[in-house]
Amino acid sequence: MIRSSTGAEAVIKPLRVTSLNIHKGMSPLNRKVNLVGIANELEGLDADLLFLQEVQGRHSLRARHKAGYLDIPQHDYIAGRLDRHAVYGLNAGYGYGHHGNAILTRFPIRQWCNLDLSVNRLESRGVLHCDIKLPGWPCEVTALCIHLNLFGHDRRKQMEQLSRYIERAVPRGNGLILAGDFNDWRRRANHEFADELGLQEVHEAVHGRHGKSFPARLPILTLDRIYVRGLQIVGAEVLRGAPWATLSDHLPLSAELIPENA
Repeated sequence: MIRSSTGAEAVIKPLRVTSLNIHKGMSPLNRKVNLVGIANELEGLDADLLFLQEVQGRHSLRARHKAGYLDIPQHDYIAGRLDRHAVYGLNAGYGYGHHGNAILTRFPIRQWCNLDLSVNRLESRGVLHCDIKLPGWPCEVTALCIHLNLFGHDRRKQMEQLSRYIERAVPRGNGLILAGDFNDWRRRANHEFADELGLQEVHEAVHGRHGKSFPARLPILTLDRIYVRGLQIVGAEVLRGAPWATLSDHLPLSAELIPENA
């Protein structure tokens, strides 16, 4: 608890956070359009802050040829359904469209930017940065949504870039949430950058190990993470089973957080 200006103790409501790679709104094998189903389930979660990866900003071929495909930026559709503020960071562009990361929040976004983390011409990656002021919280929250490369040597370079960026751009007084698809199947992220930045991974902090989130039907790999700094972790879980196992190729991670000194 913290004290209000009147001296009374004010209860801080936990911030509910969810991260999900939505696989461009398609089923795990790209046979079925699942954007509406994904939005339905995210609406049911009622998270305050959503970190989404592989968000399709535009795909003119699917819009023309795929039954049920909505010709609207996916972050705009989900934000409209959930009544959230949204920002989108374009990572990869091509002739028929583009995709990237998105952050959706119940609370107004004070400022945002998108940082290019690409280290080769085969995979275009980035980190989307938002600063958010939550009502009643003593600190501002910096939200970083990320999607890293498939190969380990590329991820090491990206983690080095990310580490330098966080040291430069994120004040130590802010609560920091770094979430997304790290593709870190070898579990090297803690050693290679998180420990030196003072980050905690939420599932590891609560359960003693990273959460298995991929593939969604039979999760064996811990590709997805939510790291925090300057925040207390109230709870964390991987959302398993129906309907999540068939909506995307990844499972969502969720956490509840409060300020460090609450």
